[in-house]
Amino acid sequence: MPRETSHPPLELALDPHSSQALLTAGAPLAEAKSVVLMLHGRGASAADILGLSEHILFPGLAFLAPQAAQATWYPNRFLAPLESNQPWLDSALKKISDLVSQAAAAGIPSERICLLGFSQGACLALEFAARSGLRWGGVFGLSGALIGPPGSPRSYAVGSRDTPVLLGCSDPDPHIPRESVIESARLLEGLGMRVDLRLYPDLGHTVNMDEIDAIRAVLGQVLDG
Repeated sequence: MPRETSHPPLELALDPHSSQALLTAGAPLAEAKSVVLMLHGRGASAADILGLSEHILFPGLAFLAPQAAQATWYPNRFLAPLESNQPWLDSALKKISDLVSQAAAAGIPSERICLLGFSQGACLALEFAARSGLRWGGVFGLSGALIGPPGSPRSYAVGSRDTPVLLGCSDPDPHIPRESVIESARLLEGLGMRVDLRLYPDLGHTVNMDEIDAIRAVLGQVLDG
């Protein structure tokens, strides 16, 4: 006999991240002076990345950590052709844009919003910032790089000038080629961003205290206006 098959709702198929949970920490958004959007890595969770907030907490700082559908922002490697990661990639970028809009509605402009991501989340944060054409309080790409194959033609909006960017990664890293990190630094600098590139010998795919200290320094400047 024919077997009945089930299909995901159209909304989930086209926008898989739209209905996923959002975790928060720190100040309530309505009372916050600044916001950090935190993006987890593949196979991890919003709760995992939100744990970093304990190390970078300041009064008046709100943390927003969205959960990716099936614990992944896009299905293939960040070096795969962009079309192979659709519609997941567009859905992930839209999720960040929606959170930025929520912060703006609470009176927090992009200059006081920071994007922080680890691994796949770092790739997503960097790509979103580059595409946005906005000046951000800070962008922290921990073990990540811009999305797309090496040498991909890129047409980013200009407007992110003076955004401080931290690119921290192990050298070597089992998931992020050194060359991709360096190429990303060059491209972001070409947009006028102030890139702090830190390659750590044999760190492994993780976050270290030097990166935490660098993030805290930028957040302190953002909160000071």
